[in-house]
Formats: sequence, structure tokens, C-alpha cells
Amino acid sequence: MRRCPVCSEPSAARSDNPDFPFCTPRCKQIDLSKWLGGDYVISRSLLPSAPGGWTGGGDQT
Repeated sequence: MRRCPVCSEPSAARSDNPDFPFCTPRCKQIDLSKWLGGDYVISRSLLPSAPGGWTGGGDQT
């Protein structure tokens, strides 16, 4: 059984738990609050750089 990433309690399978991978709606909300508050960040681009430095998103002219 997978553990909740917030509190480390057991978390039921996705088919049995609408809050998966979290164990409760409360833990799901805590995680969202951390993202919105800036406690979690993505430290690098998720898109590979294309030739010329363009990484996508928007029009390239």
C-alpha cells in the first residue's frame, strides 16, 4: 500500500480513494497550499531546449 506524501499514513488505491495519492481531502489541501504558497517549486524547465533556444509556448516568428 502506498503512503500519503503529506503525513505518511497508508493511502488506499486510486480506485478506492478519490484523493489518491493522499489519504484524505485534508492532506490533499495541505499539499495544494504548499504549492500555492511557494513551498514547492519546479527548479528547472520541463521542456527540452530546441535549436536556437526556443522552448515552445507561444508563436515563434
